[in-house]
Amino acid sequence: MSGTPSRHHRAARSPSPEERRLIQGLRAEDPGSYGELLNCYGGRMLAVARRIMQNEDDAQDCVQEAFLQAFRKIDTFEERASLGSWLHRIVVNAALMKIRQRKRRKETPLEDHLCEFDAQGSRKTMAPELVTVMEGHLESLEIQAMIRQEIAALPTNFRNIILLRDIEEYDTGETATLLGLSLSSTKTRLHRARAALKIRVEKQLATNSAPGRKGI
Repeated sequence: MSGTPSRHHRAARSPSPEERRLIQGLRAEDPGSYGELLNCYGGRMLAVARRIMQNEDDAQDCVQEAFLQAFRKIDTFEERASLGSWLHRIVVNAALMKIRQRKRRKETPLEDHLCEFDAQGSRKTMAPELVTVMEGHLESLEIQAMIRQEIAALPTNFRNIILLRDIEEYDTGETATLLGLSLSSTKTRLHRARAALKIRVEKQLATNSAPGRKGI
């Protein structure tokens, strides 16, 4: 995942003629352009907010706040990226800000999601047949849903770094900027979060492949 170019870099482009027309309408405070922006980008922005917030009401609030910010800041949009990429970053920032502001709930320490060891002190590893199961079903809806559930179960700080880096596909530098972290801290946190996610996925695959259980 870390070796592939960021989706945002691959999509980095100036606004299309259609987007420029919409931007001009927004800057002219045309009501029709406001409605068009909501219709064109509301759904995808809500999907991003849902992934980060894990709560429908909070996600809706983030999208509303993101659109308000976009309307206020449209005159400052420098058009060095597509309108969609600009809006994507605004809604991500709105979601992260909401998480920082709300009262922290008690969460399971990340260590509880990391490696387990047997009586001899060796790390418990996934059986070879489970590797085959995972590799053979990465495209299945069940596996995708299970991975989303396991990401959601991680502590907030680690869930968000995986969402930004591996789901939203910001590069490591962009992820660090969005989270307000140094590059080295981002790399360390990402490594630990991925390790915890891998352990959780292995456990689920082992459970689903156990005798008497219907496999995925």
